[in-house]
Amino acid sequence: MTDNPNKTHRIHVRMAEKEYRQLQLKWRRTTFRKLSEYVRAKLLDKAIVTTYRNRSLDDFMREMVLLRKELNSIGNNFNQAIHKLHMSDTDEELKIWHAVFRKDRQTMLRHTEKIKEKINSIADIWLQ
Repeated sequence: MTDNPNKTHRIHVRMAEKEYRQLQLKWRRTTFRKLSEYVRAKLLDKAIVTTYRNRSLDDFMREMVLLRKELNSIGNNFNQAIHKLHMSDTDEELKIWHAVFRKDRQTMLRHTEKIKEKINSIADIWLQ
């Protein structure tokens, strides 16, 4: 049974796959964490708080998280390169780390450009 002594009665409902998918879609748009809470509120005509999700913003945020991780690793590499440059004894070491720095800089600039493009596309959507 259940841990909650107040909820001792069960109701079993059979649904077609399509109906169940529709129910899940509606439930996911609400603030309820459990499907059973949503169904109970729906059956008892209680207030249901729905949320509006901007899918393009979700996609944007997913990409920004990935780009942030990449930029953080590039920043770490940059800091290591600077540290190595300060500790280098030979011209050969300086040349190697300078090449690494140039590569990381180009990668960072590409990712920064991607971020700017995404921000502009989201701004265009919001400004409509």
